[in-house]
Amino acid sequence: MRWLRILSIPVVCAATAVPVTWGQSAPSPDAPPVSTVPADNSSTEVSPRETLHVTSNLVSEYFTVRDKHNALIPFLTKNDCNVFEDKAPQKLTSFVAEANQPLTLGILIDTSGSQYRVLPLEQQSASAFLKRILREKDQAFLVSFDVGVNLEQDYTNNVRELDRAISKVQINTAAGGGSAGVPGIGQGPVPTIGAPKGTLLYDAVYEVSNHKIRSETGRKALILLTDGEDEGSETKPRDAIAAAENANAIIYVILIADRGFYGGWGYTGDMQMRALTEATGGRVINVGNNGKKLEDAFDQIEQELRTQYVAQYIPQNKTMDGRFRKVDIFCKDQDGDLKVQARKGYFALADADGDGE
Repeated sequence: MRWLRILSIPVVCAATAVPVTWGQSAPSPDAPPVSTVPADNSSTEVSPRETLHVTSNLVSEYFTVRDKHNALIPFLTKNDCNVFEDKAPQKLTSFVAEANQPLTLGILIDTSGSQYRVLPLEQQSASAFLKRILREKDQAFLVSFDVGVNLEQDYTNNVRELDRAISKVQINTAAGGGSAGVPGIGQGPVPTIGAPKGTLLYDAVYEVSNHKIRSETGRKALILLTDGEDEGSETKPRDAIAAAENANAIIYVILIADRGFYGGWGYTGDMQMRALTEATGGRVINVGNNGKKLEDAFDQIEQELRTQYVAQYIPQNKTMDGRFRKVDIFCKDQDGDLKVQARKGYFALADADGDGE
């Protein structure tokens, strides 16, 4: 399990003053992910989180709805929407607007060499976003990915801890030392001879989905700040998508790219990210390297996460056979059909804890 190998740290390291690079440690593969960020003793204790009760065969579909002018629709009822699984209509057991349901949020920041000019913009906007969106019963964590996948801050509701972790992330390349990296010699996003590791994007999505948020219930979202280029992941795109679908997590990608970094080399990050987001009910927001567009992107995501519905049903097909179930949601109002943004389906796998989502 790459996540456990990368993120765990031997106890002896905690007792030293020497900086530790998580990607270079060699702990027990059975140790759980931990954060090395010091605890903020001034933080207050967070009350237990309210979670959505699920049974082994209850399916929860989180989605947003827009009209023909692309405006969010917040006041639909159960009678306005229909859910189909593998084309078979499903009887809804619950249909609720989930503006106040606790939110589990993961921020994944690309710290590879190609991002060295835009990282300060990412840090500033991500911190401001978390200060606005996090409420008392919400939880968030921070992961950076480059030549490794690094848990910078574990689950917390404390904005100061998150802000401190965000401010500490830095560019890391195969050259080490925060070097910006040079395309074409194994330090940037451009493919080279062999299998260089420079931007483990799909590995990050896979590990976070499987080992951080899959066991959580309720609303779950991952926000990736990246140029969308992967280099060196062992995880295939389809496996990263499947992991996110199994975790019932919505993925948003804020595509922030310094196009000048690539010079004459091709840039295809936007195409690669659309499959990842559309399958999970999220979307790609392309901001280039424009700070105002980046702020607007976070505003849009905040509005969508606070204007969600959840439709729950017990599927007619109760066999947990591991196969993919395609889910379609159709909604309409007095003006006609509406645009639904939702995940494409789920894999009918029974988790070890009995949660069939």
